[in-house]
Amino acid sequence: MSFSAKSGALLSFRAPRCWWRRRQQQPSCAAACPAWSYFGGSRPRPILDMSYSRHFLDFQGSSIPSSMKKLVVTKLSQNFREAVTLRQDSPVPLPGDGDLLVRNRFVGINASDINYSAGRYDASVKPPFDIGFEGVGDVVALGLSASADYTVGQAVAYVKAGSFAEYTVVPAKQAVPLPSVKPEFLTLMVSGATAYISLKELGELSEGKKVLVTAAAGGTGQFAVQLAKKAKCHVIGTCSSDEKGGFLKSIGCDRTINYKTENVESVLRKDYPEGVDVVYESVGGKMFDLALNSLATKGRLIVIGFIAGYQNPTGLQPIKAELLPAKLLKKSASIRGFFLNHYLSEYKMALKHLLDMYERGDLVCEVDFGDTSLEGKFTGLESVFRAVDYMYMGKNIGKIVVELPHSVNSKL
Repeated sequence: MSFSAKSGALLSFRAPRCWWRRRQQQPSCAAACPAWSYFGGSRPRPILDMSYSRHFLDFQGSSIPSSMKKLVVTKLSQNFREAVTLRQDSPVPLPGDGDLLVRNRFVGINASDINYSAGRYDASVKPPFDIGFEGVGDVVALGLSASADYTVGQAVAYVKAGSFAEYTVVPAKQAVPLPSVKPEFLTLMVSGATAYISLKELGELSEGKKVLVTAAAGGTGQFAVQLAKKAKCHVIGTCSSDEKGGFLKSIGCDRTINYKTENVESVLRKDYPEGVDVVYESVGGKMFDLALNSLATKGRLIVIGFIAGYQNPTGLQPIKAELLPAKLLKKSASIRGFFLNHYLSEYKMALKHLLDMYERGDLVCEVDFGDTSLEGKFTGLESVFRAVDYMYMGKNIGKIVVELPHSVNSKL
């Protein structure tokens, strides 16, 4: 079956199943009529159901292999290296009728990867299970219904469990078409969308408001800084190095605080005696306590994570919660939690806006491939382990991305 009219590429199969509506056979013409005359007198045009195909050819002509590499959680643990196993010969999945088979080119690293490997999101899920939240790649095969909107060779991004693999099946309804395969697009899928939706829905940003962003040079912090600046706010960002501080200034941060060399509490008390109006908080523990104490009257603290505790067995870092009600009451302040899955109704709109901003050059999407790490750039699924360690050492500037290279004319 040729899709050359739509994609300029041929998708081929071995022994596909063909389906068509049969009419009741007429015994009287069994001997004289060709087989297709039973279906109306002319040769039928079979419908190829790609979800049953045994073998595909990708859009550049190299065979999709029967097996692939992927990461699998084989033991529940917050220690990513203990929890996750690299499997070398997992079957390449077949797309169903409404699915795409995506050859992953870039996959994103998230702080919550170790929450997922520890089974903290769904206690009913038991190992083994796939891991990785987001990917960008090429469509190399697709189901029949999915072909109405997508073509072989098309660049797409997605958010779906199981991205730490060479190939991932993605429901077409969950895919995001892209103009090209670029790692910058990956930064927007979870990190950018989290910042955009949380600040829009919970931040109540307006001109002149003071916004504190913790871990500001990280994957999602970089977007919180830029979006707050676009709302004409005064932005303060915490970070762990002068290099990160330089990056933050380059994207518009008004005041950077290197917590390795400056006392954050003293700086905020001195420079912002009336407090800050909004906190975009992702660190937890002592930083959470400090941010809470720094709120202005009617201030809002948005919790999008608490990375300082993720590596603990409980996933938490202690906070001074016993005084929390009194502190909130005294300032008419509020704390709001934000989990992206609860705001999926806003997701497509947010992503479209972010993609438009990036395409116009109005948004910096900083990608960190780990080039400065001891073993060099994060390339291949084997390097996901290093990339997670790199994040928890606080080394990254921007979104950590792992590249999955593919040889065009080989079976990997």
